[in-house]
Order: sequence, then structure tokens, then C-alpha cells
Amino acid sequence: MRPGHGIRNAVTAAVTAVVVTAGMTGCSDTDETPKSAASKAGAAIESATAAAASEMAKVKGGLNAATDVKAGPTTADGDRVTSEITATNPTGEATDYTVLVNWKDSDGNLLDATVVSIDGVPAGGTKSATARSNRSLTGTPAADIGKAVRH
Repeated sequence: MRPGHGIRNAVTAAVTAVVVTAGMTGCSDTDETPKSAASKAGAAIESATAAAASEMAKVKGGLNAATDVKAGPTTADGDRVTSEITATNPTGEATDYTVLVNWKDSDGNLLDATVVSIDGVPAGGTKSATARSNRSLTGTPAADIGKAVRH
């Protein structure tokens, strides 16, 4: 297996575990206030982002390729949100991309983070993959490229 493969599954599992744990903490029989619940949700998002960044760091020999990658408009998919992520390969050989997608509300607040892989982007060509939020999101959050690595 080439470096970077399998990252999406590992990050999705890590982010989901953090989000589910945070959600379960908010469903206790205690007298938790909305402020403390919001604080826990914020901590879960920070932890999810850190987990995603950690997985991105595992890609060895990759190059920063944020300018090669664009996020399309978001679309509702049940209670989740999706965005088509397109990589344009400026090199002379096929390459893979690992992309950190941040989901943000209209005020720029981070709501979720997802890692998506786009494998086998042809030399001088483009290829797309669909990023899907891990959390239930409402409204029309934007997909923002947090980091992209070409490897």
C-alpha cells in the first residue's frame, strides 16, 4: 500500500469517535447547562481537527498542494453535507492527493473536519471525490480546504 492510503478511514473513525463521545456526554442525567454542552462540543471539534491533522501528518514524502485542490458548493445529503473536491495535477505523472476538508458555518466557525483521498489523478488532468461531513450539520456550511498533500 502506498503512503497515505487508508488515512480517510482512520480519520473518519477518529473523528466519529470524538463526536459520538461528545454527543453522549451531553445526554447525561446531570444538570448540564447549554454553555457547558457547547464547550464540550467545541472541544470535540478541536479534538476531531487535531485527529485529522495528525492523520494528514502521516503522509510521508508529500508536497503541499493546497493550490491544486478546490472545494465545490455544498449539498445536503440527509442530515450530512457533501462537497465535490477536485484536484488538478500540474505534474508530469499520475499522483494521489490527501485532503483535509473543514466544514464551516457562515460566520467561519468550524463545525466538522473530514479527510478525503483522491487517488490516481492523471498527469496534467483533474479528478474529483466527494467529501461528506461526519457530523449532522444544518444550514449550508461551506467546505474549506484546510490542507492538501500531493504524494
